[in-house]
Amino acid sequence: MSEVLLVTGGSRGIGAATAVLAARKGYAVAVNYASNEAAANEVVRTIRDAGGQAIAVRADVADESQVLEMFAQVDAQLGRLTALVNNAGVVDRPARVEDMSVARLERMFGINVIGSVLCAREAVKRMGKRHGGRGGAIVNLSSAAARLGAPGQYVDYAAAKGAIDAFTIGLAKEVAADGIRVNAVRPGLIETEIHASGGLPDRVRELSHQVPMQRGGTAEEVAHAILWLLSPEASYTTMSLVEVSGGR
Repeated sequence: MSEVLLVTGGSRGIGAATAVLAARKGYAVAVNYASNEAAANEVVRTIRDAGGQAIAVRADVADESQVLEMFAQVDAQLGRLTALVNNAGVVDRPARVEDMSVARLERMFGINVIGSVLCAREAVKRMGKRHGGRGGAIVNLSSAAARLGAPGQYVDYAAAKGAIDAFTIGLAKEVAADGIRVNAVRPGLIETEIHASGGLPDRVRELSHQVPMQRGGTAEEVAHAILWLLSPEASYTTMSLVEVSGGR
């Protein structure tokens, strides 16, 4: 019986790298995307061309009805879920807290926090032994920003990722006896498109001098940490927040 993995925000960056690596390791992968269908289909094509199994599933994770439909599609096309990577996330333009609108905050917490909780809820219903599942693993995407606070730029993003840390700890304790492990990775400065979406395309290069390793990381380096946490090699690891930040 193959392992079935859902990667939210799987069409680019860390999500895409995770989906491709997981398929290489034998997972059947559902690649979630919110709007960029072409990018999601390209990830699926890459997986299938290498002999793997993958589907693309559209859903805005902040919308409960779309999340429910996404999980129904995964059930129907791939089978019972055994792994979830809560990767979907957004940043916004750099701003001070005094200038942040309610609309910005609702989008930030809707996608980054509520979306992760909704997806984890549905995953637990499928993985949990009390629900007839065989256990599984969840990896949430936090950020080094949860420690650093991102002052003057993304305090709301940092706060959302701090919420993910707390959620990871609480859920891990709640479902451990149900056969589900829950961990998080905290990427630092990683070369992905998310910086450009927040208006700072050169952010990694400009801040790399602050990293003890003197460089930004790659999406693939984060993906390897995620896949280890999902794997049987991490069978006694739950409630962990794993730094993938080059020492920053």
